[in-house]
Amino acid sequence: MSSRDTDWDGVRLHVVTGKGGTGKTTVAAALALALAAGGRKVLLVEIEGRQGIAQIFDLPPLPYEERKIAVAPGGGDVYALAIDPEAAMLDYLEMFYGLKRMGKALTRMGVVDFATTIAPGLRDVLVTGKTSEAVRRRDGSGRRVYDAVVMDAPPTGRITRFLNVTQEVAGLARVGPVKNHADLVRGVVASPETAVHFVSLLEEMPVQETLDGIAELHEAGLPVGGIFINMVRPVDLPKDVLDAAVKNRLDHAELALGLKAAGLAGGSDDATAIAQALAQEVVDHAHRTRLEKRERATLAKAGTPRYELPLLADGADLAGLYELAEAIRAQGAA
Repeated sequence: MSSRDTDWDGVRLHVVTGKGGTGKTTVAAALALALAAGGRKVLLVEIEGRQGIAQIFDLPPLPYEERKIAVAPGGGDVYALAIDPEAAMLDYLEMFYGLKRMGKALTRMGVVDFATTIAPGLRDVLVTGKTSEAVRRRDGSGRRVYDAVVMDAPPTGRITRFLNVTQEVAGLARVGPVKNHADLVRGVVASPETAVHFVSLLEEMPVQETLDGIAELHEAGLPVGGIFINMVRPVDLPKDVLDAAVKNRLDHAELALGLKAAGLAGGSDDATAIAQALAQEVVDHAHRTRLEKRERATLAKAGTPRYELPLLADGADLAGLYELAEAIRAQGAA
């Protein structure tokens, strides 16, 4: 645990991005559980319409409303919201123009879909606006409704454009409610209350995408959080064995004798075949360990906090989410 309670004291909006296949949604869900631990209330937001949150928590498809989906360790609550861009636009029309009824008519005519297709930046503003509203919302006593909000955001390749809402709507409106709304969203997204976290694997492509994404966020003046290194496998062999394997200096004959002595093989031919297969496994493990060490060092160059999450033996089921949440808390990330 760091000297502070977490690495992001004061952060209330946690945006989670990552290359496809890195487990972005799983990490976002585990982070929400970790942040809610100890009696806090956290909102987990999904914006891509994949119903990934419902699948991870083994729930029916989520409606466009905030609802409680899990209890965190220590009694905290995790709520979820699956944002529907079309419904968000109806909210927007009602909020700024009092046109919800007309908005429904426009939806039936296909105008809403047409508008967000020709102006994708508007769709992003609506989605991020809904999320930033949840960050700012207060109850009747003036207290924040949510202690934190976690957004399962688009992949790394488009995260900067997605969050850079002011620039995205510049060509749509220079004055008026749309511009004012975008400025308000930007005020939240670019503030110290926000942190954009990256999910990566110890593989060359996701590592490079992570570094590129971090550089783009810095250039756009958007706040970078941490790097979650997901699906980390344990190193099961001592360094001298790994070094010998990489140099192809494993003694097959000694392995075969050891297998026979342990009663794990029958005759000499059987022991030799098993020894050769085992040696190849050790060689593969050694090369993977060396590659992962190199990629870990590459990620360190980003200069941001890094957290390693274990490869879940039974997959990302509900029990696995709690295991990841505990790993996040243990490393001072929540």
